Amino acid sequence: MDETEFWELVDGSRASAAGDPEEQADALVERLLGLDPDRIVDFARHFEARYNRAYTWDLWAAAALMLDGASDDAFDYFRCWLIGQGRHVFEGALHDPDQLAGLVGDFDEETDGDAEELGYAADEAYEQLTGVVMPDLELSPAPPEPLGTYLDLDDDPTLAERLPRLWDRFRR
Repeated sequence: MDETEFWELVDGSRASAAGDPEEQADALVERLLGLDPDRIVDFARHFEARYNRAYTWDLWAAAALMLDGASDDAFDYFRCWLIGQGRHVFEGALHDPDQLAGLVGDFDEETDGDAEELGYAADEAYEQLTGVVMPDLELSPAPPEPLGTYLDLDDDPTLAERLPRLWDRFRR
């Protein structure tokens, strides 16, 4: 599976879910069930690689602003949600997390920004299709700490300076 096919599967599931992360996860599982097991594993590798790339201090700060705080788990689910928003939003946010202020439309912190189930879609599809759990993806381990320069997520002046557009849109 190449990167284009990966993003087509993500985009197709998002389009059919009308913005609901849980429905998107269900739609993605259905799409993945149409693939052979090896391609589901390939999809999982693409997803996990992007998930790890998004483990940055600046994206964690963006999640904290958008969600009015972000624990470790909340940031994990935010990264799944970010991938689920598609290539344009994902790559834009990786390049400059402050762009999320303009890349996302309506945002409801109660439903948006949390797509935990999306992170398990490939595992669920693989298990439904084969009856066994997905094999090890054989990827490098995730970084032990977020990438980039440390950022105190409780330091409002620094957050406002580092992510001014997100601060203006989502500050509480």
